[in-house]
Amino acid sequence: MNNEKILSSKKRGRKPKNQISEYVLNKDRSKFFVDLSCEKVELDLIFGLLERANQKDYGREITFKDLALFSVTKLTDKDLEKIQESTLSDMEKVERALIEFNKKNNSNLTLGEFLVKRLSIN
Repeated sequence: MNNEKILSSKKRGRKPKNQISEYVLNKDRSKFFVDLSCEKVELDLIFGLLERANQKDYGREITFKDLALFSVTKLTDKDLEKIQESTLSDMEKVERALIEFNKKNNSNLTLGEFLVKRLSIN
């Protein structure tokens, strides 16, 4: 029981609205699961790749793990930037544009003022 309290350092309950959560990497993690039950197109792509990869006469069966490990080594910084960009919500994109605008123009506009200015609303 004491070990459970020591391991869980996260606070429970509601988080403040403006709190930015920090990602902490758990390097003790050794198993990763990918649930593609809802992503039909991606699942078909993976099955197609596995079928093509296993059309051979010799060697063991190529698994999803083999594809994933090989693919991870090919990721570039640009690929990671695209992945990061794809995880942003619409509101986060707007907030980022606001921050960049304020830095560029040395201003301190609120989100509402920025949207009025950007959309040319009088």
